[in-house]
Amino acid sequence: MADVYHIGRKGEELAKEHLVGNGFEILETNWQSSHLEVDIIARKNNVLVAVEVKTRSTNFFGEPEVFVTRQKQRMLIRAVNHYLLQNNLHLEVRFDIISVVFTKNEHRLRHIEDAFYPLM
Repeated sequence: MADVYHIGRKGEELAKEHLVGNGFEILETNWQSSHLEVDIIARKNNVLVAVEVKTRSTNFFGEPEVFVTRQKQRMLIRAVNHYLLQNNLHLEVRFDIISVVFTKNEHRLRHIEDAFYPLM
């Protein structure tokens, strides 16, 4: 279990480095409110970006991003709504997914912008 934890943390570190390198300001990591959590909350220009990071040691069962289920999306949307209210922010919001797959001594990172939209 500890190995899975460390792989996940390494994926989040790579995701943060990727975002910063692409002009994002990291506002929060592993932000929680009650039972809700967002892996990374970032800002670029006037857009608040909620990022779900999915890390796997293999893509045998599918790419990591396919495991961001509709239920997980709803939880992320609720979490971001809490964040906006708590911080009295009035920004456009975008939901991204960063998937990281490790293979031997390498990794592949994929940043999916606008990965999903809140349903009306």
